Amino acid sequence: MNLNFYNKLTDYIEAERVYREEPMKKHTTFRVGGNADYFVIPKTEKEVQRIVDLCKEEGMPYYILGNGSNLLVGDKGYHGVIIQICKEMNEIRVEDNFLNVQAGALLSRVGNVALEAGLAGFEFASGIPGTMGGAVFMNAGAYGGEMKDILTEVTVLDQNNEVRVLKKEELELGYRTSIVAKKGYVVLSAKVELKKGDQTKIRERMNELKVQRTTKQPLEYPSAGSTFKRPEGYFAGKLIADAGLRGFQVGGAQVSEKHCGFVINKDNATAADIIELMRQVIERVQKEFGVELEPEVKKLGEF
Repeated sequence: MNLNFYNKLTDYIEAERVYREEPMKKHTTFRVGGNADYFVIPKTEKEVQRIVDLCKEEGMPYYILGNGSNLLVGDKGYHGVIIQICKEMNEIRVEDNFLNVQAGALLSRVGNVALEAGLAGFEFASGIPGTMGGAVFMNAGAYGGEMKDILTEVTVLDQNNEVRVLKKEELELGYRTSIVAKKGYVVLSAKVELKKGDQTKIRERMNELKVQRTTKQPLEYPSAGSTFKRPEGYFAGKLIADAGLRGFQVGGAQVSEKHCGFVINKDNATAADIIELMRQVIERVQKEFGVELEPEVKKLGEF
């Protein structure tokens, strides 16, 4: 542990929001992962900027974490600083048919604010278990909708750690990607444009999608959501099922019996279990169908 670095870190952020040797299994939806050397929870954009500046000056690796819903952290942990933009940076402001949302706001909460304001168009995202920052980063989507359909602008820290406002056309939003992901920007906030709608219909649509999720997805187990990207012309879950891998297990990790597109933490899985399971699934599907599955889940740290 670098005491000099820790002391500099606590010059920028209160010591009670700086954790050392923090178990990452507490902060990912997979519920696996070793310890992070440092885990910090900034409250303001200025704090984020200062922490990133310090990390760059000191040559210290850092990673921006939201709700940890699309992430697999290695069993040996992460040697660097995890900057969690979630619980403390989650303000949502309604202005006519626009929502101004800080990066740490959970999508479920954004969906509820939109509902209360009678604004339609966010229903597709309201059940995704992530933050606005994470959703922008990967152009999150579900049930026919994507963030690119509603985003108008995003405020980021660029590679020079300067605050920039990017318009929608500058975001390079594609399937599970964006300029934020390509260039390593840090999302601070986003503005989305919705449409005036009937509150009852909005609520009905949200409930309808909630039922679809709970009946078709293995939400009763820890997972990172859809494990593989959708191959062009195919569905990953169907390919995995057709390869005879429904319920296939390595250690505590399992291909969900409910939805084969999900790898779940069935029984105290390790990151090594999950990685090996994914490797075998990719190998089997390639052998059976000549299609190479690409993981959607991001890997972080030492495996």
